[in-house]
Amino acid sequence: MLVAERRARIVAEVRRRGAASVTELAQELGVSAMTVRRDIEALADAGELDRVRGGATTRGEAVDAGHERAFGARTQHLVAEKRAVARRAAQLVEPGMAVGLSGGTTAWVLAQELRAVPDLTVVTNSLPVAEVFRRPDRADEPYTQSVVLTGGVRTPSDALVGPVAVRALEHLHLDVVFLGVHGVDLHAGLTTPNLLEAETDRAMLAAGQDAVVLADHTKWGVVGLTTIVDLHEVERLVTDDGLDADARELIEAHVGELWVVPVERD
Repeated sequence: MLVAERRARIVAEVRRRGAASVTELAQELGVSAMTVRRDIEALADAGELDRVRGGATTRGEAVDAGHERAFGARTQHLVAEKRAVARRAAQLVEPGMAVGLSGGTTAWVLAQELRAVPDLTVVTNSLPVAEVFRRPDRADEPYTQSVVLTGGVRTPSDALVGPVAVRALEHLHLDVVFLGVHGVDLHAGLTTPNLLEAETDRAMLAAGQDAVVLADHTKWGVVGLTTIVDLHEVERLVTDDGLDADARELIEAHVGELWVVPVERD
């Protein structure tokens, strides 16, 4: 494959997904990770894409705290932190449970952890989460999850929100619900930039016998357009050890339980 052709394919793939990792691109193209890194560097210098740690995103994906950005771009952000939070949260799930998973990349990472748990019923308003649990192509891979996908209006982060999603959740009874959030703030509580998503998230929380908020340390102090619930209404919040001591003390004083998990960083 010529260099120009390979780089064109990298640009096309990054634009299609919103973001792509070096590993994914190397596997897709059948070349080394070092080759992909050199290509990304050249393409970034040419203004074709933005280089980020571990991969690339489409130009201008970085946004302020008041807006959503493409789901694919956010999957490449704070990967180790999200994985640590997801693995700790997954310990709450047992075979046979009915589990609710909201939209967001941390819930998506958690879905990957839960794929190995048998006999789950998964209720989600997230298209990427539902995709994790789709029937496997290989006949030798067991399939023991049932997925209930709400309807609704699709957000930029591929979540289904609004009245249709709320009605779908109102009559469900889940053992545990996992909620990803845009921001966590002492005064604003859990927030999102999407008004319809706030309503849907409240319905998701109400459907769960137990509720767990998933938020890496960078969510602290971020305030979106609207509040989902106040901080004192949070039963359990799972975050990573990047959260500073002062923030931990404040959060512990307001939520039922705060779990701070260590992160294995490269």
